[in-house]
Amino acid sequence: MKKYFLTFALSLMWITLVFAADPAYENAMKKQIAAMKTIQTAEESQAVSNAFLRIAEAKSEEWLPLYYAAWIQTTAAFRFDVNKDQHFDQAMELVNKADKIAPNNSEITTLKGYVIMGKLSVDPMNRGQEMSPLAMQTFGKAIALDKENPRATTLMAQMELGMSQFFGSGPEKACGLARVGLELFAKEEAKINENYLLPTWGKMNAEQVVSACK
Repeated sequence: MKKYFLTFALSLMWITLVFAADPAYENAMKKQIAAMKTIQTAEESQAVSNAFLRIAEAKSEEWLPLYYAAWIQTTAAFRFDVNKDQHFDQAMELVNKADKIAPNNSEITTLKGYVIMGKLSVDPMNRGQEMSPLAMQTFGKAIALDKENPRATTLMAQMELGMSQFFGSGPEKACGLARVGLELFAKEEAKINENYLLPTWGKMNAEQVVSACK
């Protein structure tokens, strides 16, 4: 009898998973993730970000579309000649929305720290005292939430490197964190397949920190 009920329960679970799957959502996400990797201009960046926001409107229970829209706004501020503060503020608004859907998520927390780092970079002399500790605390929280998250460790390494350069101290801590980040990226890459929708960015950041250590 126990075997029967176990088989029945597993069947119900399988049916639930099948009907919970949304091929349209997954296909839309894959399309925009691919488009995201080809962005060359601020205009293209905004177009892909808007596409993710449309997905977010259709799938309000999903955090990833908001996350990617925020990440695109953040990287656009770093890459292009745009109103940086405006882009970082828009990114933070989207990150906070994603955080409400999936609280205590290491990826969302890491991105929040990245946005804070961006705001700091706009005016480090006036914002450093407040935002440097805030960014470090945020990355620390992200690492605590998931020690296997390579982005959290890598961005902490970037902050450590920047602080060591500012204060004229050694980069040993930053270099160690960046090397750990690369190891975590290698582990992550082993899990990635064609259906992978979760974030994978950041390896280049770790490589840049490691190269500065040589």
